[in-house]
Amino acid sequence: MDNLIYSLNATVPVFAIIFLGWAFKKKNIINDEFVSVNNKLAFNVLFPVLLFKDISGMRLEESFDLRFFLTCFIMTVASIALITLYTLLFVKEKSMRGSFIQGSFRSSAAILGVSMAENLYGSAGLVPVMIIAAVPFYNFYSVIILTLGSRQEEKKIDMKKLIISIIKNPMIVSIFLGIPFSIFSINFPTVIDKTINSLASIATPLALLIVGAGFDSSDGFKEKMKPCAIASFIKLVVQPGIFLPIAVLMGFREQELIAILIMLGSPSTVSGFIMAKSMKNDSELASGIVVVTTILSAFTITGMIYILKSFSLI
Repeated sequence: MDNLIYSLNATVPVFAIIFLGWAFKKKNIINDEFVSVNNKLAFNVLFPVLLFKDISGMRLEESFDLRFFLTCFIMTVASIALITLYTLLFVKEKSMRGSFIQGSFRSSAAILGVSMAENLYGSAGLVPVMIIAAVPFYNFYSVIILTLGSRQEEKKIDMKKLIISIIKNPMIVSIFLGIPFSIFSINFPTVIDKTINSLASIATPLALLIVGAGFDSSDGFKEKMKPCAIASFIKLVVQPGIFLPIAVLMGFREQELIAILIMLGSPSTVSGFIMAKSMKNDSELASGIVVVTTILSAFTITGMIYILKSFSLI
């Protein structure tokens, strides 16, 4: 029972706030403009500040694990390669492929990863290291696969712009900005420190509300249920089912396993739907995958944390 309570304490607060975001949107307490404006605020300011705070407060010489970093990167590349192969072999409708692949691999690594790590350990822990390893490749491959899957003809990939957009990602920038502050143990004056902490404290609850309010389940369930269900199963069950045992056998424990679990088994990110829609891919399928994975991940992630806790792995 203690393990179940531990698992529920890690996940229920996160998904409760997501549900409240959805409920507030349904009751018109918040609207589309609120979601759009605050999504930009969270992505460009609040989460970068939170990650900067956590990185700058870490002792990287003690916390950074090259073996963990490489494991996250290799698992990300391997999972994407397997999903792409499956899609090319079994998803016959070409217009669905871009959204199917992205929805099957691209996790809400930053939002849910930071949120759950803070619930369990009081800080982002090793999640920033996982983000450095996985998120740039998420972004890179998502742009490529959505460009190739676009319904627009003869759309070429501008590799220079793609690389620049990854380098300029605010979360990636904030992590790298925090590194010298960590290495040289630079402390801020109290005024600046309190300002950073205040902004960082807003990031998680606001982002989770946005996730809930940003759902669009119009046709994702009705017309695209089968590919939506398959992609969701791959996202929430197959990936962690394959790679988590490998991580355990490699000796990873505690925060390392939580970061890997979030990387592999967290729901498909809302920003993936936004990208799919803007790049003329199947936005209905992308929306459906986000909704299904977010709803079901409340059970799958809780269950996996319970299993890990029961075996004293976290």
